[in-house]
Formats: sequence, C-alpha cells, structure tokens
Amino acid sequence: MTLLQLTFGAVFIGIGATAVMDLWLVFLKRMGMPSMNFALVGRWVGHLMRGRLAHAAIGKAEPISGELALGWFTHYAIGIAFAALLLAIQGASWALNPTPLPAVAVGMCTVLAPLCIMQPAMGAGFASTKTPTPLRNCLRSLANHTIFGVGLYLSAFFLSGL
Repeated sequence: MTLLQLTFGAVFIGIGATAVMDLWLVFLKRMGMPSMNFALVGRWVGHLMRGRLAHAAIGKAEPISGELALGWFTHYAIGIAFAALLLAIQGASWALNPTPLPAVAVGMCTVLAPLCIMQPAMGAGFASTKTPTPLRNCLRSLANHTIFGVGLYLSAFFLSGL
C-alpha cells in the first residue's frame, strides 16, 4: 500500500468507526442514558488552543465561538488518529484482510484518552473520580470505546471489499 492509500484507509476507517460509535450513542440516548456533549469537547479544545489545559468544571468555563462544530470536528479527528494508530500497529496488510481482535483491542485501549486526559482536564477527575458515579462512567466509556473498536473492524472490513 502507498502512503496515500494508508492515509485514505485511516480517514475512511476512522470516520466509519466514529460514526458507528455515534450511532451507539444515539441508541443509548434514546434509551434514556446521558450522552457526551460535544460542545464541551469543543470548549475544552478552544481553551486548549488559548493555552489553558485544565478546568475545574468545563461546563462553567467561558463558551467558545463555534464550540459545537469544533467538538464534532475534534471527535472525528481523534477517531481518524486512532484508526491510523491501529494501522501503524497492525500494518497495511491488516487493512487488506482485517480481523476483529486487533480492532476491538485498540478500540478498548483508546478509552485511556478520555479517562486519563480529557476527563481530568475537563474537571471530572482521573477516571471520572469527581463525578457522582465514577465506576458507572468508566464502564460506560469502556463500552463506548469497545463499540468504536467494533466500528474500526467493520469499517476496515467494508473498505477491504472495495
């Protein structure tokens, strides 16, 4: 595979996997479970670009112009980056003949980003420790990222058939 093909693969697989995760989040929301507010992700990234990493409570931080769009863009950019990580670990040959285990394993490992970086920086504490239900929040994050991993596999499988 050429670098261009690998780049296209990472973009396609990352967008597809993130979309699968988003469909899962829509399903959960319809079942009455709270979902991620991507405007707050955009707010955090907006403040990060201004030099501020951590907040006591991101919901109380000054709103950023276009934060919802920035949050969604960030969400998909991170999904593409994680797909590129999967391809870097597994190699281009995996994309031609994908198997579920590496994709799901990488998806599950990506939960470390929100638990160890984003949640603490947004005021929720390391692994949601500053929230009323840290264990439930961590398990929900792990489930969401496992679904993302399934999406990595499904997107790669679809791409391999093209």
